[in-house]
Amino acid sequence: MPVRTTKNRGGKVDFLRRLGIESRNSGVSTGSWWDADFAGSLFDVVSPVDGKTIASVSKASAVAYERVVTTAESAFSCWSLIPAPKRGEIILQIGLKLRAFKEPLGALVSYEMGKSLQEGLGEVQEMIDICDFAVGQSRMLYGFTMHSEHVSVAHWCSSLGSNLQC
Repeated sequence: MPVRTTKNRGGKVDFLRRLGIESRNSGVSTGSWWDADFAGSLFDVVSPVDGKTIASVSKASAVAYERVVTTAESAFSCWSLIPAPKRGEIILQIGLKLRAFKEPLGALVSYEMGKSLQEGLGEVQEMIDICDFAVGQSRMLYGFTMHSEHVSVAHWCSSLGSNLQC
């Protein structure tokens, strides 16, 4: 059964408000910069639950895309210099934030994808579990790799080239 969309006085769905989702949102970010100019075209995200528009999101313009890619390449160089246990602490913080927002995130997944609320919450729990797993792995520096339980992850890594350590 899909999530019930409880509305507040302004007519906005409560979980959207808690997550800071506005009627119009930038879909482009480097983590410290958001494309607030909405340079790319907008597309509507429509819920299969009731056919209503959840929000509009801007696509990346060519300039914004290049900025994001350049920033990501630079961030990767910096990230790889941080010791694994410190990276694990950052992933721990991400997992804690996911836990803090599990209910509204689960409701969003449910409403956006037409899943039951329990399935939406389960999707968020899986992200939390992956963070917990990554934190543990950050302390295990043996050089071993493990197969993913998700075929798509292994497929994605293998499709990027044989020089990757997936």
